[in-house]
Amino acid sequence: MLSVLVFILGLAVGSFLTTCIYRLPLQLSIVKPRSYCPFCRKQLASRDLVPVISLLLLRGRCRFCGEVLPRRYIYIELLTALIYLWCFFVFGSSLLSIKAMLLATFLIGITVIDLDYQLILDKVVIWLAGIGVFINLVTASLSLTDIILAVVTGGGVFLLIAVITKGGMGGGDIKFVAALGIWLGLKLTLLTVLLSFFIGGLGSALLLLTRVKKRKDFIPFGPFIAVGAFLSMLYGEQLISWYLAAILK
Repeated sequence: MLSVLVFILGLAVGSFLTTCIYRLPLQLSIVKPRSYCPFCRKQLASRDLVPVISLLLLRGRCRFCGEVLPRRYIYIELLTALIYLWCFFVFGSSLLSIKAMLLATFLIGITVIDLDYQLILDKVVIWLAGIGVFINLVTASLSLTDIILAVVTGGGVFLLIAVITKGGMGGGDIKFVAALGIWLGLKLTLLTVLLSFFIGGLGSALLLLTRVKKRKDFIPFGPFIAVGAFLSMLYGEQLISWYLAAILK
């Protein structure tokens, strides 16, 4: 029963995320006005805002103008709900589960915006950092020293890469990794950096092999950081233990 509630919560948060993802890059308020059709600009009624169900009942079209609404709305809602369930199954009914869900919410939003605009917004990173500080005050899971080392080291690695490659890494990526340090601490931040490069290498190679991207095309790195951070949050300790056990044999 609790897992059903978690899934419904994920759908609701995913629905709000679609609004944030659409409005934030356009410098629009995420609070006012109410949700509206991106084509005819008519405000949607409450019955049109039920996650997934409303779009299915309307066959994916706006009630007023009949235009086909982006399917990504349903995809983001379902993805958020499934990831919330994933966090719940890993951590159960705990503060750590809530922390993982909150972090995942930011990771999804940052990933989609970066894919759309090749941009990681400062305002989102600031909120990510601020809520990370609040979470640590509530849970006392990380020491201040650990957080500072994580922020400086994680951001510093990406800053160094940006300097060496003369812009091969964007400023948004640097700030993103630094903010993640507040959530993850030094050990898991370093793991995130390693995983992001490993996943990024595989992902980029796959995109090139399938000709989705060409060699000179820009491939945003934010999504790879996000995947690395999510895996580190859920399985970081196990991955580190497995690695240490493997090299010490």
